Amino acid sequence: MSDKFARHKQPWKADEVAKLRTLAAKGKGLKEIAKALNRSEESTKERAKIDGIGIAKLR
Repeated sequence: MSDKFARHKQPWKADEVAKLRTLAAKGKGLKEIAKALNRSEESTKERAKIDGIGIAKLR
């Protein structure tokens, strides 16, 4: 389980941020966006917060 994210602490690229914006605009949930970007949910949530991107809270 510790090797789940091999890209530990990698910087965000412009295309990843663009994909994050696109998926968030489509109303996707945090888990789905993180999986699509191959990032942890925590990393995805933090980047969205930095860029002021709202992610839908799916329940």
